[in-house]
Amino acid sequence: MTRTESPAALPAEEPSVVAKLSTLDRFLAVWILLAMALGLGFGRLVPGMGKVLAEVEVGGISLPIALGLLVMMYPVLAKVRYDRLDAVTGDRRLMVSSLVVNWAVGPAVMFALAWIFLPDLPEYRTGLIIVGLARCIAMVIIWNDLACGDREAAAVLVALNSVFQVLAFGLLGWFYLDLLPRWLGLGDGQGLDVPVWHIALNVIVFLGVPLAAGFLTRRIGERRLGRERYESDFLPRIGPWALYGLLFTIVVLFALQGEAVTSRPLDVVRIALPLLVYFAVMFFGAFLLGEAIGLTYERTTTLAFTAAGNNFELAIAVAVATFGVTSGQALSGVVGPLIEVPVLIGLVYVALARRRGEGIR
Repeated sequence: MTRTESPAALPAEEPSVVAKLSTLDRFLAVWILLAMALGLGFGRLVPGMGKVLAEVEVGGISLPIALGLLVMMYPVLAKVRYDRLDAVTGDRRLMVSSLVVNWAVGPAVMFALAWIFLPDLPEYRTGLIIVGLARCIAMVIIWNDLACGDREAAAVLVALNSVFQVLAFGLLGWFYLDLLPRWLGLGDGQGLDVPVWHIALNVIVFLGVPLAAGFLTRRIGERRLGRERYESDFLPRIGPWALYGLLFTIVVLFALQGEAVTSRPLDVVRIALPLLVYFAVMFFGAFLLGEAIGLTYERTTTLAFTAAGNNFELAIAVAVATFGVTSGQALSGVVGPLIEVPVLIGLVYVALARRRGEGIR
């Protein structure tokens, strides 16, 4: 799937281009909704489905989710032109903006929203704060690519988030869950004991493996085929697997907690409201910031999606390991991606509408 063939960009393209798109590309939003419904159906109607899926894990990492994310990320990372990354790292406006938005603004916004919307539900509130601390390193790559963002910038910013995640997650957890609540007179707070090795393992699995595979694929592919044949012949063959991996991941996510979500709908709504506000504030705030400092559409879009997305796998794993699989904190972690998936696919269309408004094809 090339940038000019992005399924979300269909309204801006000529009918002849639309006619060439596959059914998967043309009706992507429909397939995502069907995948969500299918996952919820499995989780609700098949006895023990969620429990079985949850038990298929190693070191706290869900193997089904890991498989889906790796399949989803590999084709996109194989498209990255790694010899152009220095042009991204040299863009100080983008790099500094990403660090500030992701590691100063994002956690603070989620902390505030969690206390505003859930003052009487401490377990759900804590779960949301953990979601806000886990900055996105995986699924943001697919949203960015669908919205025709800068692939090279996405790779750099995701790698930057990964480094900071290993270094700062535990410290920020202590600050937002223990120190800050006591400073503000909101209670005694609670600690968050997260081993650094667990965060590092999460980063290695969900970024390191597909990044290494994508880098080696491009290097070997260009050496054997040349850049032109690699991009015109090989990449179109593996491109659809990104969407197959996305749909598989969505089915697994919704099946894992289908019973819990459908049996506690009011709790899910309470958790979903601050999440909806969070995604809107982070995406549109970062988008406006990118435009204000003069970034191109592509890099503005990348900044916005890296700001709005979260590393749900890490958030869920931390909540389960610290508070238990049946805890309210774990449910908040699960609701995160259930809300994030449809919202961010909607924001893909919003970004592309802005792109059309700028006259970019």
